[in-house]
Amino acid sequence: MALLYKSDPARGAEWAKILAQKAPDLSFRIWPEIGDPKDIRYFAAWMPPDDLMTQFPNLELLISVGAGVDHLDLSKLPLGLPIARMVESGIVDGMVEYVSMAVLGLHRDLIDYAAQQRDDVWKQIRVRPAATRRVGVLGLGMLGEACCRMLNNFGFQVAGWSRSRREIEGVTCFVGAGELPDFLGRTDILVCLLPLTDETRGMLGADLFAQLPKGAKLVNTGRGGHLDQDALLAALDSGQISAAWLDVTTPEPLTKGHPLWSHPRVLVTPHIASMTQPETAVDVVLENLRRHHAGEPLIGLVDRKRGY
Repeated sequence: MALLYKSDPARGAEWAKILAQKAPDLSFRIWPEIGDPKDIRYFAAWMPPDDLMTQFPNLELLISVGAGVDHLDLSKLPLGLPIARMVESGIVDGMVEYVSMAVLGLHRDLIDYAAQQRDDVWKQIRVRPAATRRVGVLGLGMLGEACCRMLNNFGFQVAGWSRSRREIEGVTCFVGAGELPDFLGRTDILVCLLPLTDETRGMLGADLFAQLPKGAKLVNTGRGGHLDQDALLAALDSGQISAAWLDVTTPEPLTKGHPLWSHPRVLVTPHIASMTQPETAVDVVLENLRRHHAGEPLIGLVDRKRGY
C-alpha cells in the first residue's frame, strides 16, 4: 500500500523526510513517479488527474493538500470514496497572520501611505482606534473563527456571518440570507473566508458592495471565484469600496496588464495567505490513515452536499 503526493515537489520532498521518520513502513511516492498504480491506496493531491479511479483502481482515500476542495470535481468521484480536506494548525496560523496583516494594513491606511511614498508626499492621516472600526468575516469555519478571535484581541468590533448558527465569544454572529444585510450594513472592513461553492460563487459583487457602508474596505482570502472583479473595479472607482486587499484572483496568476495590478486602491498578493506546513500536515494525514483503518470519522471529511 502506498501514499501518493501530487503538489509542490519541494514540499513533497519535505513530506518524504518526515514520513521516513514517522512512518518508515509506509511507501511514499511523489508525482509523477507513481510506480505501480495498483499500489496507490491513498492520494494527497492538489488538482488530481481527471481519470482518478481509472488510473488508481485501488484508491481508498483522497486527501486535499489544501483547506479547500474547489479544485476537485466532486461529481466525477465515486460516492464511496472518502475525501478529506486539509485541517492542520499550520494553515490556521498562516491565515490568522495574513488576515491580521491585511485588516491592520487597511485599518492603518497602508495603501494610502504606499501611494504617498511613491509620490514623495509626507502627510499624516488621523489614526482611528481599532475599537471604532467594525470588521466583518464572511465564513465561520475553522479559519474564520480563528481570525475572528485574533481580530477581537486587537480591539476591533468583530462580527461573523455563516449559513449555520455559530457562537463565538466576543463576536456578533449573523446567520443565513435573512441576516446578511444587517451584517453587511455594520461592516467597515469585510473579510471573505468562505468556501467556494455554487451558492458563494460571485457573491462579492455589485449587490453585496451596495449594502456595505460607503467607503468600506475588502479583504479576499477565499477564492478568486467569490469576486466579481469588474464589479469591484466599478465600486472602487465610485468610492463605494475605498480599498481592496486581494490574495486570490481569476485567473491565477492574474493576467499581465489586468487593471487590478495597477489600480491605486488595490493590493494584490499571489495566493500566499496560508500554506500547508509539511510537519503538521503529515501528522494529520497519518492520523487520518489510522482513523480510516479503524473505521473512525476522518478529520476534515468533505460533505458532498455542501461542497466542502
